[in-house]
Amino acid sequence: MFQRLRTDIQCILERDPAARSAFEVLTCYPGLHALILHRRAHWCWTHGFKWLGRFISHVSRFLTGIEIHPGARIGERVFFDHAMGTVVGETAEIGDGCTIYQGVTLGGTSLYKGAKRHPTLGKDVVVSAGAKVLGGFTVGDGAKIGSNAVVIKPVPAGATAVGIPARIIPSKEGASADATPETLKTPVFTAYGVTQEDDPVSQALRGLISGAAGHEHQIALLWQAIEKLTAQRPCAPADCLPNDAQRQAHFEADRLNELVGK
Repeated sequence: MFQRLRTDIQCILERDPAARSAFEVLTCYPGLHALILHRRAHWCWTHGFKWLGRFISHVSRFLTGIEIHPGARIGERVFFDHAMGTVVGETAEIGDGCTIYQGVTLGGTSLYKGAKRHPTLGKDVVVSAGAKVLGGFTVGDGAKIGSNAVVIKPVPAGATAVGIPARIIPSKEGASADATPETLKTPVFTAYGVTQEDDPVSQALRGLISGAAGHEHQIALLWQAIEKLTAQRPCAPADCLPNDAQRQAHFEADRLNELVGK
């Protein structure tokens, strides 16, 4: 029991730069308190003391602002960061190393008792503030859920889900969503899960802007080549280069990229 508590404290010290000491984490972090109380409630629930498990869960909700059903399964090194208003349903499963922020709901969309109604989070998943993960599907290892996203379908391992309803951004080279090409062997933790590079709308707009800029540059090169050819021989008036021919590219790609969040 004490070894698991030490592991919980250590994972908080590693992921929260505001945590200054193990004593501060033990006494001042409601996410840790919610985990400790949930383990008691879960033991009662699995050993037939259903009402007692629900009562401990209710007390935990009152003390910490985090509502975890006693039937939920939570792995090791899970960090509920701030997590006020977080709700974890009865059949939810949270894998090792996950990080859950405030206002998250791991909810169900079915009314059938006994069915798998709530999501399963794999290892090292980051669920950002205000996200809603609804349904009995799986969120793969290393995936990230963006702030305020509404996820209603499975998320592959290493992918990022953002938007309402959530759009899935596949991982690069099959790596964890927290990894970069330079650090694939050592994933980098990303606070709140999502960066500017994880917005699919911005990615699409940047692609269109880059394509338009490239087309204008190619057209300018063509006009320059035509101008050189016409300068080498006399031409009839109809064959001369038009006055409005654009010999230089003027497409402001950099400014447009800044507007869409480059």
